[in-house]
Amino acid sequence: MSAADLTRYGPHGAALPAAPAAARRYCRRLARTHYENFTVGHLLLPRRMRQHVANVYAYCRWADDLADESGDPRRSLALLDWWERELRACYAGEVRHPVFVALAETIRRFAVPIDPWLDLLVAFRQDQRVVRYETLDDLLGYCRYSANPVGRLVLHLGRCATPDRQRLADRVCTGLQLVNFWQDVPADFDRGRVYLPQFDCRRFGYGESDFAARRTNDAFRRLLAAEVDQAEGFLRQGAELVPRLPRELRLQVSLFVHGGLAVAGAIRRQGYDVWGGRPRLSRLDKLRVFARCWWTLPRGPADEGWE
Repeated sequence: MSAADLTRYGPHGAALPAAPAAARRYCRRLARTHYENFTVGHLLLPRRMRQHVANVYAYCRWADDLADESGDPRRSLALLDWWERELRACYAGEVRHPVFVALAETIRRFAVPIDPWLDLLVAFRQDQRVVRYETLDDLLGYCRYSANPVGRLVLHLGRCATPDRQRLADRVCTGLQLVNFWQDVPADFDRGRVYLPQFDCRRFGYGESDFAARRTNDAFRRLLAAEVDQAEGFLRQGAELVPRLPRELRLQVSLFVHGGLAVAGAIRRQGYDVWGGRPRLSRLDKLRVFARCWWTLPRGPADEGWE
């Protein structure tokens, strides 16, 4: 979302509702220009889901930008309140914003409930108010709103949102969120946020002065090693979701799981020195992940319960 987009389509914008075709193009463009892996991931999706995934991404992108781009928590909260009103209007059959013009079709076609969309807004609001988490349980409570709704939305798009699959999808999404946090400790700290649980920081002897000095010492390495292990555990538990999915979603979800595990491995190989540089996967690393997922992909029917 650009400043021009906010001016045109924001709460004080005068733009008329977009035609459905234009709204769909807008969502696709937003996804392509903001998410570097969208084009590749888009091609791996079944054709019937591609536009709808772009619509979901566009909703999340706008909400995320409304939360983070203004630099003023009070303004961000007001903008998020406006976004929620637009969401509720969409469910009431009234759409103006191009994202919701496109998203309305997704909601109707896949009977998506309003709860996952609202849950995401809970997390974005929480980011304006909470910048430290005392315990891992507190952080997992945040992930329940910031990450898990995305997995549930994907299950709805796949028409396979059963309780057991939702539980496993939550594991995958929480694991991915945690890996992302540990990959981005410096960037989050620069924004004033620390996701490493304060209890664990004290347990390993890593204090605020160490954060301020961006210090990679034995305490930080032991702290981050414990958190990376925890994230990897969630991903490995969630991997049980893959064979329970319809075939058309298995490769995508397997790539998410093994991509997250690969990032955890990259953090380890870097000696947990995320202060010295963000751990990244090379093109070769990504190719290896893809090859592993492709060759180990379950080929049989989905577990009992597939609708």
